[in-house]
Amino acid sequence: MKFLAVIFALGLLSAPVGAVEPSEILKDPLLEKRARSISKGLRCVVCQNQSIDDSDAPLARDLRVLVRDRIVAGDSDQAVIDYVVSRYGDFVLLRPPVKAVTLVLWFGPIVIALIGVFGIILFFRRQKKYAAQLEKETKA
Repeated sequence: MKFLAVIFALGLLSAPVGAVEPSEILKDPLLEKRARSISKGLRCVVCQNQSIDDSDAPLARDLRVLVRDRIVAGDSDQAVIDYVVSRYGDFVLLRPPVKAVTLVLWFGPIVIALIGVFGIILFFRRQKKYAAQLEKETKA
């Protein structure tokens, strides 16, 4: 039993920390923390539903290096994000801002769900009406 507890604890210690390679890590821990924070909010344009911090794709690696280069150059977090967005558009953000261009991303799923619920309600109302009509015909 103790053996299993030790293996479990070691498994927790070796949890994945993302796809950041040792050669990418900045020497200054504060700058590295900023880079990781920014990288977790940027989407890998190849993987699409992963942050660049978690992606092994070559383009994600290039973006991680770009983020670190901009931080080392003295850019603020927002300046780094703005620079990446200027090159790749709002799509590169895991949480894009609500604007006219991104309304479909934010509200499309809700609209589709409402259409589905409305369709189900109509279906059952027609079924009920059809069943009542059938019952009336069979009694006559």
